Amino acid sequence: MTVAVDKTKCIGCGACVVECPVEALDLIDGLAVVDPKKCEDHGKCALVCPTNALAVVKKPSKPSDELNSEAGSKFNLKDPLPESVKDYAQDNNKKTIRSQVTPVAGGDVWSGVWVIIEYTNGKVAPVSWELLGEGRKLADAIGCGLSGVITGYQVENVIPEAFAYGAEKVYVIDHPILKDYRSEPYAEAITGLVKKYQPEIILMGATSMGRDVFPAIATKLQTGLTADCTVLGIDPETKLLQQTRPAFGGNIMATILCRTSRPQMATVRPRVMAMPERVDGRVGELIQEEFTLEEENFRTKILEFISSDARSAFLDKAEIIVAVGLGIAAKRNMVIAEELAEVLGGTIAGTRGAVEAGWLTHDQQVGQSGVTVRPKVYIAIGISGAIQHLVGMETSDFIIAINNDPEAAILKVANYGIVGDLFQVVPALTAEFKKRLQHGVAN
Repeated sequence: MTVAVDKTKCIGCGACVVECPVEALDLIDGLAVVDPKKCEDHGKCALVCPTNALAVVKKPSKPSDELNSEAGSKFNLKDPLPESVKDYAQDNNKKTIRSQVTPVAGGDVWSGVWVIIEYTNGKVAPVSWELLGEGRKLADAIGCGLSGVITGYQVENVIPEAFAYGAEKVYVIDHPILKDYRSEPYAEAITGLVKKYQPEIILMGATSMGRDVFPAIATKLQTGLTADCTVLGIDPETKLLQQTRPAFGGNIMATILCRTSRPQMATVRPRVMAMPERVDGRVGELIQEEFTLEEENFRTKILEFISSDARSAFLDKAEIIVAVGLGIAAKRNMVIAEELAEVLGGTIAGTRGAVEAGWLTHDQQVGQSGVTVRPKVYIAIGISGAIQHLVGMETSDFIIAINNDPEAAILKVANYGIVGDLFQVVPALTAEFKKRLQHGVAN
């Protein structure tokens, strides 16, 4: 076998150079060139080539066999590719990717969609149920099962919840070491399950826990991980997981594929996916696994658990959010937003600018580098509407924006836009809400 490069198709993207495990490829004058002395015919370069410019072809069985009949020379790359090469570059590249991935545990099948159900301090992160709903769509698209994974201590009450939200199987590791979250034991527990059962896709919420433990798991499995996804899908031809997330400061949406490693792993922002219908009484298969490691195997210990203020700690779960931007001008003016939030029973949040100004803490930040929220009501005060902020709140059920600039981007996504001086509008709204709510008027 040997790797051939069709220079009429090569666009010099360098994907093959990065993928080659033996460094047999290089870009010369903007085109891919194969070093035959290094090439070991792995074929990974052909799999990642976006234009099908590379292909693995059979070497002639005898020296006299001709790929170019006139001079007995090697295949002239300026000529059209033979049909057999086209078949490999086009059909094989798309249809057999999944079977060419080497399983971790020595089996021959990667199958199933798994959702890691985050359970800490007696509570399940709602994003876990959101992902079971999204996981159902992915599993149906590739024709496999949907499973939930629960790791922790005394998790019996979570199991029926997982079935109610759509899991067909639930894998459980219940052990005292897993009572309080630590990245080391959780990573070991989940990695062990993955190596044994070999799921094709694993999803987890882009929470503090997900952002901590999932990279550790991906490293142990030597696979890829796409963080903070906002859209998931299945490519209809390759059946690969399409993982879409904001990139370049939120200016574009990048869709990422994990072509040659398994499992395909992604974290998803809370409140981005719709909550699935809960069906009480639904049952499925329960698989309980042992955790054999001991406390001395881990370097970290939990000394004390200090609860955060509930209003900031559960920003992604808030039903009503009052958010401020730099338009509020100074920290002393935060009181007008706080009074409105108090009357409505809402939670205070803000933009990155408000956080960097020291008016709020980071866990109160909404946006690409903060928390994604999906409240019933989102009131934006003095927020211009930068794309980095919009991606974190634009799926809110009802958005009210208050800004003195009629061209502000936030007004384009708002259900109601109030153009005016926030120092006059917000106190007037607070007074009106207070009057109506005191008299039991809900609208």
